[in-house]
Formats: sequence, C-alpha cells, structure tokens
Amino acid sequence: MKEAIWSAIAATLTEEIAAGHYRPGDRLPTEAALSARFGVNRHTVRHALGTLAERGLVHSRRGAGVFVAQRPTDYPLGRRVRFHQNVLAAGQTPSRTISRTETRPCDTTEARALRLKTGEPVHVVEGISRADGQPIAAFRSMFPAARFPGLLTGVQETGSITRALAAAGCPDYTRAETRLTAQLADPVLAVALAVRAGAPVLRTVAVNVDPKGVPVELGTTWFAGERVTLTVADQP
Repeated sequence: MKEAIWSAIAATLTEEIAAGHYRPGDRLPTEAALSARFGVNRHTVRHALGTLAERGLVHSRRGAGVFVAQRPTDYPLGRRVRFHQNVLAAGQTPSRTISRTETRPCDTTEARALRLKTGEPVHVVEGISRADGQPIAAFRSMFPAARFPGLLTGVQETGSITRALAAAGCPDYTRAETRLTAQLADPVLAVALAVRAGAPVLRTVAVNVDPKGVPVELGTTWFAGERVTLTVADQP
C-alpha cells in the first residue's frame, strides 16, 4: 500500500528533529513554507504536524507557530519544593505569569487543609509556570488571608510566592504532604498549558507548613505530562 503523503512528511520531519536539524525549542518552518517545500496543500502539512504533536515531538503556540518539544524538565518533589530552584537545577530558565489574585471565603475542604473555619477568607493565586518559555504547569495556591494580609500585593510586585511569603513573615516553609493523581487535560487547561485537549496531566495537591507545623499554603498544580518528570526527592 502506498504511504500517505502526510505520513511521509511526518517521517521526514521526525528524522530531521532526531538528527538535530531542529533543536528543542526551535520553531519549525511555517505551514506555508512546508507546503512549498513538499509540494502539498496546508491541510496535508497540518495533518503531518498533528501526528508529530500526538507523539509529543512538537507543540503549537497560538499565534506563534509550531515548536520542537523541550526535553522533559526534572522536577523534584521533596520537603522544600521551590519552582525557580527546580527549573534552574534542570538547566532551564524559569518564568511565571500570574493570572489571578483574589480574596474569597474558603470552602470546607480548603478550611480543613489550612486549619481554618469554613467561610474564613483565603488569598487565591493562579498562574502558569514556564521553563525556557514553554508552559510546564498551571497552579492554584491558597493562603490564610488573616495571617498574610499583604500577600497578594507581594505576589503582584515580585511574581514570587516564596518572596511574598518571606516579606509577610514566613521566611521558610516545607511540604507536609503531596497527593499525585493523573488526569486528562480539559479544553481550558489544554489552552493554558499549550497542549491538546485530552493530553496527560499530572496533578499534585500539596500542603505547605511553617517551622511550627502550621499550614500556610494549599496548592494544586497541573503539570504537562509530556514536559515534566516528577521525582520524589528526600530533602533535608
């Protein structure tokens, strides 16, 4: 049976990526350029690129193009989990975008985790964490608002939860527990992580405590499964 043209194009691009012609993070030629190169229409090129995306070799950024996937980021989960330190240790450049800061009443589950009464105020911080400019995780963190009244201002000014907590009187905190589950990205999460809907996602739900063991943060993080390797690290 004759090989489909889109399959042959996908195979050629796969070989070129493997040979290092396009390195992790590089943008592939545009659909128009690839159409001209292979003498096919854009629909055929789009089919080939979709196949590479399904294999985890490339990912698309809306309005920017199609990029070769980065190597998975090693991300240790230990007693002290610090996003910037973990990404730097993996040899990549960390960055974060804060998309939401809000103070609202906590629900029963949040109250139990943070040792509050249901309805007490919590600060909510949401955003996207990136390594070398590529989204690797979406996060939502909650903090007791009464204890850290100026926390949201600190997060907005520094973009760092660690620095904001330190400025609010909590210079050190450790991970008390982490729960991991696997799920599939829904359409909203897929857009945030720049992955396809239904892509594998690793979700962690964690509670961080101060040196006295009092909870200071309840955090949920959704990691792009194809871009992150979570490791359990025994840290002091």
